Amino acid sequence: MFNLFKKKNSEFISDNHGRGILVFENTTQVIKAENILKSNGWEIKVMGPPPNIRSGCDLVIEFPLIEELSITRALSEVNIHPLQVVPVNEDLLEPVNLLHEKEYSKYLMIRAANMKITVDRETNIIVNVSGGGCPDVPYLAEQMVDKHLNEAPQPKDIGHTLCAYALQIAYDRVVELC
Repeated sequence: MFNLFKKKNSEFISDNHGRGILVFENTTQVIKAENILKSNGWEIKVMGPPPNIRSGCDLVIEFPLIEELSITRALSEVNIHPLQVVPVNEDLLEPVNLLHEKEYSKYLMIRAANMKITVDRETNIIVNVSGGGCPDVPYLAEQMVDKHLNEAPQPKDIGHTLCAYALQIAYDRVVELC
């Protein structure tokens, strides 16, 4: 492992002090970095960037700031380099939670970034997939709507865009809740 001081819990993530965010050039780098860091045991969280540091990518990785050197070294070893590493030390730099939940009678809608998935809570049938602006959104909807949560393909298996990534986050949450 890269660091003897890795934290296996979220004590740093939930604390407003001691957190940082990694800003990347594009979503592909965020997804690769997330996979590398999680596979090496770091407790990280993919979030929306604070408005004042948005770049080309709509995602950032929140991490325990004490781990900055180890994390950037681990990413560098696989040729992933964040554009910025920013300490979260004020409200203006607070990352934005990607997940939002809303209940409508028997329906549960989960929104992650701009993607939404709605499920009938009584049957666990996906009744709607919408949002985003990526070219694969209609395809994702076609493949998932009118299917039971256990039978629908996972967005990460059939899509390759930021919208598919966000929909996967929403899908994982709806599975967790239903």
